[in-house]
Amino acid sequence: MLLLNTLGLNLQKIKIAGFYIGIVLLAAGCKLKKTTGKESQAIRAVNEKEIGTGKNTIAITGATIIDGNGGEPVYDGCVIVTDGKIVDVGKNGVVKIPEGAQVVDAKGRALLPGLIDSHFHLDGVKDLPALFLQHGVTSLRDPGAWIEAYDGERQSGKPIPRLFLADPHLDMFPPAYPKDAYVVRDADEAVYQVNKMADRGASVIKVYFRLPSGIIREICNAAHKRGLPVTGHLEVTEAMEAIEAGLDGIEHITSFGLSLQPQIEGEKYRQAVLADNNARKQGRYDVWKKLDVNGQKADSLSKFLVRKGTFVSPTLGAFEYQSPAEGETDTVRLAGFGQMKAFTGKLKKDGVKIVVGSHSMITYAEMGWAYQREMELLVDSGLSPAQVISAATLENARFFRIDDRLGSIEKGKIADLILVKGDPLKDIGAFRNIEKVMLNGVWVKGK
Repeated sequence: MLLLNTLGLNLQKIKIAGFYIGIVLLAAGCKLKKTTGKESQAIRAVNEKEIGTGKNTIAITGATIIDGNGGEPVYDGCVIVTDGKIVDVGKNGVVKIPEGAQVVDAKGRALLPGLIDSHFHLDGVKDLPALFLQHGVTSLRDPGAWIEAYDGERQSGKPIPRLFLADPHLDMFPPAYPKDAYVVRDADEAVYQVNKMADRGASVIKVYFRLPSGIIREICNAAHKRGLPVTGHLEVTEAMEAIEAGLDGIEHITSFGLSLQPQIEGEKYRQAVLADNNARKQGRYDVWKKLDVNGQKADSLSKFLVRKGTFVSPTLGAFEYQSPAEGETDTVRLAGFGQMKAFTGKLKKDGVKIVVGSHSMITYAEMGWAYQREMELLVDSGLSPAQVISAATLENARFFRIDDRLGSIEKGKIADLILVKGDPLKDIGAFRNIEKVMLNGVWVKGK
């Protein structure tokens, strides 16, 4: 009897203890929920609900399928699209074509995922996104402009790409581009703005070069809690330091200038730019002309980028310089740009994640063709056409964190597709011959 009474007393104590443990855990859970902020959501284009969805079944037959994964192409392939989704992929004759499907004969053409542009700027140019769509860019990301800047494009009635927008980039005073910047004065302001932008539908956060690594760290922590990647234009903040602070991507190959030169030299450039934003325009070529892009510093940086899994959008077209047909050649710019290309090629050879960003309006491309020029420059830098295609499609989708539904031709993914005349695996220039563009299962070019 005594044993039973003692056992009952112990059970009662266990129940009471459990009750208090539950209260403590509940309180801890409430505190945790309060301090971690809003839950992250899947990254979506701001105009996703504005894009029409194909309602019929389309069979694209006979094309060479280059699926974006970097593997061998499927010759004489067949892709079935139903209700805006890819429902089957394979060899022509093996894939069953549903009864009543619209059949598109694509013999002599290459079928690829829609191109993704990691670095697009509207810059007030009317209908520029629509033009890029006609040239095969089905998704684009503007890494630094108010979301409202795209209202006119969204209301134009013209088909436009999926818009993955950042809202303004984060900078400190004096900002390089005041119209496209949100100026922060400390980490608290920066974190507050990150959450506001996430609430507004931003798909990435971009930091600009005046921000020090301590503030970048707080921005990255806040953005990552919301499920958003952070990318940066650096120049006067050392790249490895910023990446250690949490940066996911680097915009512009020139952002690595400080990492590749002796600190005493880098500090001269850094102070010049901090004193005058415009000092970087010629200064970056002076810096890059002198760099050893195959030396020990370059090797260490490349290995670091591979280890960290950092994405790099070189935007070579923004810095391109060609010898003029007439007049005096700027040998500093010519040599500096050659070094930028060489380092881009080295990064890819070493295994760094290179992606394609057009910068939209560049010196050596006609309006609307900056993306194709960037692809050509990447080939000039030593990347194979197959590597550039993957950089333009699936690798960019991974950078955007949308590769679960875009970036490759796979069953179950959204049908954003392009048909190209010629063989882009042999000649990257074939991307200037885009005959058909499909967005969400709807032909928006070459119906």
